[in-house]
Amino acid sequence: MSETTDETNEEFEQATSAELNDADIEKDRAILGRDWANRSQEFLSTATPEAIRNFATGYGDDNPLFTDPAYGAGSRWGGQIAPPIMAGILNAPLRGERPSKQERGGSYRGIHAFVSGGTWDWYRPIRPGDTLYSFGGLETIEVKRSEFAGRSVVKVNRQVKMNQNAEVVGVYRTLVIYTERRKARERGKYKNIEEPDYTDEDLAKIDEIYASERLRGREPRYYEDVQAGEALPPMVKGPMTTTDMIVFHAGGYGFTPYGLKTGRLAHQNRQRIAPFYIKNEFGVPDVAQRVHWDSAWAQAIGNPRAYDYGVLRECWAHHYLTDWAGDDAWVVAQHDEIRKFNYQGDTQFLSGEVTGKTVAEDGRCLVDIAFKATNQRGEDTMKGTATVALPSREHGPALLPEVPAELQRKAIEMMARHGELLHEGRR
Repeated sequence: MSETTDETNEEFEQATSAELNDADIEKDRAILGRDWANRSQEFLSTATPEAIRNFATGYGDDNPLFTDPAYGAGSRWGGQIAPPIMAGILNAPLRGERPSKQERGGSYRGIHAFVSGGTWDWYRPIRPGDTLYSFGGLETIEVKRSEFAGRSVVKVNRQVKMNQNAEVVGVYRTLVIYTERRKARERGKYKNIEEPDYTDEDLAKIDEIYASERLRGREPRYYEDVQAGEALPPMVKGPMTTTDMIVFHAGGYGFTPYGLKTGRLAHQNRQRIAPFYIKNEFGVPDVAQRVHWDSAWAQAIGNPRAYDYGVLRECWAHHYLTDWAGDDAWVVAQHDEIRKFNYQGDTQFLSGEVTGKTVAEDGRCLVDIAFKATNQRGEDTMKGTATVALPSREHGPALLPEVPAELQRKAIEMMARHGELLHEGRR
């Protein structure tokens, strides 16, 4: 074995040996419930027509309401709108008070983070030209035992997304699990998962589902026509390839939250967040985020192959819901739980059922849905629930929900402070 290989292996072991630090946990507990302006610049900040189209097609959604401005002009919205879930990847820097060093929470350096689910509440559509800002912070933190990696930290981060008019577009709560890489590898919970091996017959069955998928589109799905116990038609995603990851990144997700770069910009990024870069088998520093396309690095933290993003599966669930609901509906809320990894080569079969319906006091006609994704091994990898507002023959068009007053006031205050600092020329 060469000296270079020995050095790489040593650094590799160091990169996977970090342990959860009680000091980080206590720092997080000290900032629970605090709201701060989100000062980050995401890959996209403004929803142009092209950005909306590319984001939708990046996760496989061809709905013309999202992809064709001319089509949107003939809809109830009067123009193109974005898939509501696009709010999660739009962010322009919001000026505001900076948290002190003691108020920034734990750093968890060398600890791996998994997005394991999320909860969305949507209030307003995103239209071409809208710039989104956000504020929020840590909502909950809990220390648990994990079969995958032993001790783990489970955090829920809350972000309020608002447009340039201080109108609240949505609220996103993300569930993130922090685990120790070495313990996950040593436990090897997933090491014996079989590799996919598709026959032509298997692929033909998948293609048959793709060919049968239909979006509701312009035909209204009326509240009166939906019944509890009704099954939603199937949808399929996969088999997953590295190409799917590339398309998702290029389509609009970018490389959040670490700002992956190339060339001189990558050099600068390494200086900024050096612990995020771990040498690969060639001795070259590369990002820890490569678990999503580099199976060798995924194996280093206890997985058999590279795997997808939890956010991508959230987008797939959203695609499933908006296809079913149609142009005249509004997805009010979506909750999802990522139960298992989705590895390269895996296929996800989405299914759902209407679990209830009600007419709210404000006249909104709401339908509750339970959905899940099941892989080719018969394992449920994601479960979730959603609420959809549908048009009604009796009550009329689907109405958007009202933003809670205190939340809207907070958004206005945050935007006002942003404007003050902008006028003063302060960052």
